[in-house]
Amino acid sequence: MLKRSSPLSKIALGALLSTGLLLGACSEEEDQGTALSTEPVLHGQGPGAPETFELTNGMQVVVIPDRRAPVVTHMVWYRVGAADEPEGMSGVAHFLEHLMFKGTDTIPPGEMSKIVARNGGQDNAFTSSDFTAYFQRVAIDRLSLVMEMEADRMSNLVLSDAEVLPERDVVLEERSMRVDNNPRSLLSEKINQALFPVHPYGTPVIGWEREIAALSTENAIAFYDRFYTPNNAILVVAGDISAAELRPLAEKYYGSIERRAETPPRVRETSAAPTAPLRVEHADQRVRQATVRRQYRVPSYRTSPGLESEAMDVLATLLGGSATSRFYRNLVVGSGVAANAGSWYSGTALDDATFGIYAVPAPGHTIEEVEAALDAEIAAFLKEGVTQDEVSRAVNLLLAEAVYARDDQQDMARIYGVALTTGGTVQDVLDWPDNLRKVTADDVMDAAKKYLDLSRSVTGILKPAGAL
Repeated sequence: MLKRSSPLSKIALGALLSTGLLLGACSEEEDQGTALSTEPVLHGQGPGAPETFELTNGMQVVVIPDRRAPVVTHMVWYRVGAADEPEGMSGVAHFLEHLMFKGTDTIPPGEMSKIVARNGGQDNAFTSSDFTAYFQRVAIDRLSLVMEMEADRMSNLVLSDAEVLPERDVVLEERSMRVDNNPRSLLSEKINQALFPVHPYGTPVIGWEREIAALSTENAIAFYDRFYTPNNAILVVAGDISAAELRPLAEKYYGSIERRAETPPRVRETSAAPTAPLRVEHADQRVRQATVRRQYRVPSYRTSPGLESEAMDVLATLLGGSATSRFYRNLVVGSGVAANAGSWYSGTALDDATFGIYAVPAPGHTIEEVEAALDAEIAAFLKEGVTQDEVSRAVNLLLAEAVYARDDQQDMARIYGVALTTGGTVQDVLDWPDNLRKVTADDVMDAAKKYLDLSRSVTGILKPAGAL
């Protein structure tokens, strides 16, 4: 259920493109919602134009028609995540995600998932730094069933110590399995703490063990009452339905839920990016393969000016986003110093984002050699520059991935939820491909020179215990 926020991973990036690539950017008012683009380029072979409307209680609704199969993905997103937690209560957002499956007066604990399964569907949930989301994938004739149950737990969740305290032990065990027993996760925690020393992005989504152990039923209820209110929620439905067809169901099940709170502004205590190169290390006897990972603190799509974020997406693809990238071509295939190498940009965050690079030494090579090789590749890139043809090929690679990703209904729904809970809009999603095509070689080099600066980075080394 836990998910660290990295919305522009390859999967989510493809999902972002999956709708934006195939749709235009015209607006047309309709009686049952607002269609935000024209018909799909592929003559009805893919998802239709996203449509939006808002319920009287402030709940936002996005519908992505996709008539290829009688199936829908139903998602409810809340504009709250681990970075919105009260001081000293790390992990409460993820904890409440678990507790949302504990039932209401009409649905016994754990029964909701069983009902979905008995009706041929799947359900789950996930928490990140900036959002929490719940979803079900069902046949279209079961949509009203899951909407009724999701609306029920939005307003009628029942929690008691008998349910809450054992679940707290489950979360503690989850932390033990996924973090404390995972050297890579432990290194990630150290990097994030150093990169975000004051901002809550430096706190793990799952929380610190000592603070999870202190969470109470009262803490969970207070968090629920404060944030799980319809005016802080977004309903995203992708599949065999239109806004006109969904609106009566949305009004019936969600529209009658009263606001329980006015949500507070999402302003987090923060600090600037590092001003000197920082290093962290984790040595562990369970590590069999050393790794070097570096993360730079950079602006997100919400906070960057102009086309900087689009340029960083292209930069990540050029440096290490594919088997034809510079890192892979020169470090893995060429010199053979690395067994693997790559880069990424996690740009859809409410506050600052990260640009990351990594490399794994090839047999016979050391972590020092592979780190030096990474540094040399970046230095060469900054000195030699990049051609517009290279930029165009990287853009085309990103767009091509979207053609395949568009077939995943859940990804279509997910990307709109991520955008809307991190300060973006539906139009931002639709505009993204055209903005990507505007990126020039100068834009990429300006972003690289500005942000690939060791003084704003944290380098993490993962190695076997006892290694020199």
